[in-house]
Amino acid sequence: MNLNQESLKQSLAGKFIGHQLYYYEEISSTNDEAFRLGLAGAPEGTALIANSQSAGKGRMQRVWHSPAGSNIYTSIILRPQIEPARAPQISILAGVAVADVLESYCPDRIKLKWPNDVLIDGKKVCGVLSQIKTAVSEVDFIVLGMGINVNISYNQFPEEIRNLATSLAIETGREISRQELIISLYENITKWYKQLIQNGFGPIKEKWRSLTPMIGKPVQVMFGEEAVSGKAIGLDDDGSLILLAAGNKEIKVSAGEATIIKKGSL
Repeated sequence: MNLNQESLKQSLAGKFIGHQLYYYEEISSTNDEAFRLGLAGAPEGTALIANSQSAGKGRMQRVWHSPAGSNIYTSIILRPQIEPARAPQISILAGVAVADVLESYCPDRIKLKWPNDVLIDGKKVCGVLSQIKTAVSEVDFIVLGMGINVNISYNQFPEEIRNLATSLAIETGREISRQELIISLYENITKWYKQLIQNGFGPIKEKWRSLTPMIGKPVQVMFGEEAVSGKAIGLDDDGSLILLAAGNKEIKVSAGEATIIKKGSL
């Protein structure tokens, strides 16, 4: 099911996200190009979509598998008037917005893994990568990159991630319209972004908590070679994960890969 870029542009004309839309049949990375456009002064709400990426990026310097014609690879430029310490809120917001949209395809099966991986029954269906450009004491712009596995089949995944990743088509048993999904995604990010600007981080934090299985569970966070463990007890206002470690000591973790520790695994 190919994307019709003219129809997409018509559907997004005048919208907050996508009013300026760049479409690429193939690109190295939508995030890299969005960052370049951001530096050149592209307006807030500028969106980029690629049919495939040759060097898609995941978090923690990973590669995001980006075959042609099956998934959504998109980056959005936002220019929130916030201090840099609050920038991770945008990344949390993106995970919430994606989960909110995917819920209609797989009701009661969508979960969030800190900070913003979106899972269906424990398998990853979407990754979010945000990059920030600061100017003195405020944010200049944030690039919000999202990769959603839409119509990719089990055999199209690299062998090493087949048991870790999934797609909407695998989980629903049908082909999904990428066009409809992109429009819903942009509308939903707009909704949550306006919520953040008008009402602060509270409602987003609440929604995130309702979608994660991590709160109250023992969690290990890996960052490079370092590991921090404790019971996940909440999200801080800067998007950090709050852990209760040994001796009832609270630790704030702002980066890394969080995993629920299964009994007997440590």
